[in-house]
Amino acid sequence: MPRHLFKRLIPDPSALKNHKHLRHLGRLLHDENLWHLNRRSVSGGMAAGLFWAMIPIPAQMVTAAFSAVFFRINLPISVALVWLTNPLTMPPVFYFNYVVGTWILGAPPDIGEFHLSLDWITSEIDAIWKPLYVGSLVSGIVLAILGYGGTRMFWRWHVIKRFKERGILRRKRVKEAPKTAEPAAAQTKAKGVHPG
Repeated sequence: MPRHLFKRLIPDPSALKNHKHLRHLGRLLHDENLWHLNRRSVSGGMAAGLFWAMIPIPAQMVTAAFSAVFFRINLPISVALVWLTNPLTMPPVFYFNYVVGTWILGAPPDIGEFHLSLDWITSEIDAIWKPLYVGSLVSGIVLAILGYGGTRMFWRWHVIKRFKERGILRRKRVKEAPKTAEPAAAQTKAKGVHPG
């Protein structure tokens, strides 16, 4: 199973349990289901993390963690994936979400000259908030579905591949095994000696 792959990629559980924004979840973080690496838990964590990564809100990590606790899915994966939207990727991702929102709402994507500053955002928030959040919601749902389905398909493919590899190795060992003498019980029977 692809557990080893996910184990290498996810953050350390002790670091997450002691993170300043997640510490307030307290005993909820000790639920073993939040740390399991199985198909259901990992695909759910992918869906939650990808969804919240697309939503332009502060404290995306906290909302992803609450989702993981509520749905009992993998918490490290859901929290780690919100970092897909980081200070470098936020402008293009949220602009794309804004364009998707204007397309859905049928409004022209005209925001004038874009500036990545708090002053510009507060002055333009009345014009951009609706298409931004509609586009972000749609993008988040689509990415969550793709992440969930893709992870489940990858997991299934990996399990089938490993199963086939084991079968090939088993057949290879049987073919290469030296022809052994008859089992001891058969030899003793041939000599007329009965066990017991």
